[in-house]
Amino acid sequence: MEILGASLRICVDDLEAAIPFYERLTGGRASRFARGDVEVAAVGSFLLMSGPESELEVLRRVAATIAVKDVDEAHRLLDELGARIVAGPVPTPAGRNLLAVHPDGSVFEYVDQRG
Repeated sequence: MEILGASLRICVDDLEAAIPFYERLTGGRASRFARGDVEVAAVGSFLLMSGPESELEVLRRVAATIAVKDVDEAHRLLDELGARIVAGPVPTPAGRNLLAVHPDGSVFEYVDQRG
């Protein structure tokens, strides 16, 4: 499995107020999208998320988002290593993702940009 990078997930109360700070910090522009009722802004290595507390509570359990070349390959390897796949692979606005619980209990989202 080829890991291309990772994004830190940050839940914020006010997405509009948070974006300028992270744009200035990273020198990049926010790419925005919605995930259900949650508004998301990707800025550099940060995923800023804002929305209903009930949905953010679930998102806070995910330690990080791992970008991979191929989610199907990640799925096979994670299964082989004893991880538990709790969701996916499923299509997303940018590609596909899955959620996996590693044997140590850590939860990670794996994403690719394949259609």
